[in-house]
Amino acid sequence: MEEHDFLAGLFEEHRSHLRAVAYRMLGSLSEADDAVQESWLRLAASPSDDIDNLGGWLTTVVGRVCLDMLRSRRQRREHPLEARLPDPVVSDESADPERHALVADSVGLALLVVLESLNPAERLAFVLHDMFGMPFEQIALIVDRSPAAARKLASRARQRVQGTAPVPDPDPVVQRRVVDAFLAAARGGDMEALVSVLAPDVVLRADAGTLVPGGMRVLDGVAAVSGQLAVFQRMATAATARPALVNGAAGLVNTIDGDLFSIMCFTVADGRIAEIDILSDPDRLAALDLTHLQP
Repeated sequence: MEEHDFLAGLFEEHRSHLRAVAYRMLGSLSEADDAVQESWLRLAASPSDDIDNLGGWLTTVVGRVCLDMLRSRRQRREHPLEARLPDPVVSDESADPERHALVADSVGLALLVVLESLNPAERLAFVLHDMFGMPFEQIALIVDRSPAAARKLASRARQRVQGTAPVPDPDPVVQRRVVDAFLAAARGGDMEALVSVLAPDVVLRADAGTLVPGGMRVLDGVAAVSGQLAVFQRMATAATARPALVNGAAGLVNTIDGDLFSIMCFTVADGRIAEIDILSDPDRLAALDLTHLQP
């Protein structure tokens, strides 16, 4: 029992890192927790004396688990590329400076959306190498390919990411000012003000789950997004919008009569909104734990 408790203590030291890897791999908080739990079960069943580098061993294991989960997810879906928003990580803007530093280092929803378009092996190679610095020799063992092939997987993924994911403005004050301007324009039904805060190639993604036939709705371009002004105004009037950090970026937690209605994340680039992600799927919203947010 003492040995088991000692091993469990060592595992806990790596849990946050493993969850970060799994979340970037899967885009799902619940599945990330499942992957981390599976890595613990495999550790508990393995001879610990044979493990020289526990952190590297656990990262490799959780990578393999996530790779299997991604492949299984694609096989289960009737439409393999069925789009949906990743689970958002919501934090309070009034958090302490140390918490702000952790949140600022989190991966944005815009990047996670791009990662969803990669095949499982490309996603693993990019996440483990570009985000966590794992050498290609180790990644090659996970994907059962040569190190050169693993490098090519990461390169292809990197080109996709760099070509489609906008680079967000790092200043949270600028982000919040732009989002506040968006909210004011929506509440006032001011089309000119709304257009002024949207990038010409702005993208809006709205995931309402099964409430809307056809899955996630995507609108491209300022004309299409600003054309939703009446919807924005209706929602802004009916809902109470609370500022929050969503995956480290300026966002809104919207409630109606105290019930969570939607979570919005804004990617602000060059002083304008480049992407808007809206999660209003009631089933997925109900699964989120927002108790840490201050009232």
